[in-house]
Amino acid sequence: MTEAASKVIKGRTGDWEIVLGLEVHAQVASKSKLFSGAAVGFGAGPNEQVSLVDAAMPGMLPVLNGFCVEQAVKTGLGLKAQINLKSRFDRKNYFYPDLPQGYQISQFDQPIVGEGVVVVERDDGTTFDVRIERLHLEQDAGKSLHDQDPNATYVDLNRAGTALMEIVSKPDMRTSEEAAAYVKKLRTILVYLGTCDGDMEKGNLRADVNVSVCRPGDYEKFRETGSFKHLGTRCEIKNVNSYRYIQQAIEYEARRQIEILEEGGSIDQETRLFDPTKGETRSMRSKEEAHDYRYFPDPDLLPLVLDPAWVKSIEETLPELPDAKKARLQSQYGLSAYDAGVLIIESDRADYFEAAAKGRDAKLVSNWVTNELLSKLSSGGHEIANSPLPSSDIAQLVELIENGTISSKIAKEVFEHMWAGEGRPAEIVEKRGLVQINDTGAIEAAIDELIGANPDKAAAVKEKPQAIGWFVGQVMKATGGKANPGTVNDLLKAKLGL
Repeated sequence: MTEAASKVIKGRTGDWEIVLGLEVHAQVASKSKLFSGAAVGFGAGPNEQVSLVDAAMPGMLPVLNGFCVEQAVKTGLGLKAQINLKSRFDRKNYFYPDLPQGYQISQFDQPIVGEGVVVVERDDGTTFDVRIERLHLEQDAGKSLHDQDPNATYVDLNRAGTALMEIVSKPDMRTSEEAAAYVKKLRTILVYLGTCDGDMEKGNLRADVNVSVCRPGDYEKFRETGSFKHLGTRCEIKNVNSYRYIQQAIEYEARRQIEILEEGGSIDQETRLFDPTKGETRSMRSKEEAHDYRYFPDPDLLPLVLDPAWVKSIEETLPELPDAKKARLQSQYGLSAYDAGVLIIESDRADYFEAAAKGRDAKLVSNWVTNELLSKLSSGGHEIANSPLPSSDIAQLVELIENGTISSKIAKEVFEHMWAGEGRPAEIVEKRGLVQINDTGAIEAAIDELIGANPDKAAAVKEKPQAIGWFVGQVMKATGGKANPGTVNDLLKAKLGL
């Protein structure tokens, strides 16, 4: 197994290391809630998507949404995890104003998905494994609104009962960068599977981050023995919904714990919140243990028993997942690991590339998609799925470069006209007279004129060959950038005796 790389933090009393585990809450991509037929959607008015079940009216009974179960199984398969054919729903008891039942229907000791593994890539291209401990289904709570009235708190139950998948990792991450990379990879897998839209801004994907610190060597003892006594007391940072905030919260919390320990204090196991404005965490409540929630089997729901043949049928419909797609793009198109990695971040991006690369120079297509096109899409607020430029336009642009009709430099000008909506690449080249000059006679005439006007510089090139670059630039300028650069170089070398 590839190991996570620890980050050493220097303290007054010696070195420290961070240990991280994450609980990621992913909203199931479903049109209705986990135990009711109420709609799920963003943007509805307060309490417009609430059924009698969600509001916990007397006599209302939950009915399990089979599609949400299918989505959880599909996610488990995508995480290469164990699918438990028998699982159970429990009541997790706690009081919140936005939890009408006074308990949350969740899964405790018999989750629908067991252990799995996610291979995560760092920015430098190295990888590490994050072990998945479990995935369980549960219903979301509502939302308390504290900023509507100075003297009252309002409750919106639109989210109440929405299906969530809680994906719990082992404490396998050692740096804030690794934690962010893990959430990115997890999000990519879920979006590929279609089981969660991954929209972190809307709270559809958010992370609870468990942070502790220990001395160098203690984490290795934990991995050898499995005993948490070798690790420091952890604090949980709730509901962090961006990669940047995850990193900032971890860095602040680790330093906070180290300062307390070096002053001779102890860490209280607690739940904390991250304040992105101040860039710091603050105490929310003491950390509850399982017994505090008084879990017991929900008497209104039978145990969930899955048919192995049904699970197999779901497995057979899984799409090509990011790791497999990356390997295929490398082998089939000869792309580097980096280029393939950029393309597979979104399945729509990879699909766009493949459509444009048919019969074309794949590396050249990749460069145009990942550089010019993605840059324009990002600045214009577009997604590649609704790109103003179809993949066929990128393919045609690359074809014009390949057959020598235009140079790579002219292609950038053509691309700008394409983005401005002036037509397809070939039409733009013809209309604007941008065809590359391949006529050696015309290029040679421009070179002769240039050498004749600059005999001293022509003589100096023999002493300093790199000075030929000046001549290349001048010829390209004289031809309006249309001369074939390769032909220009060859003729200049011959004329200057290089």
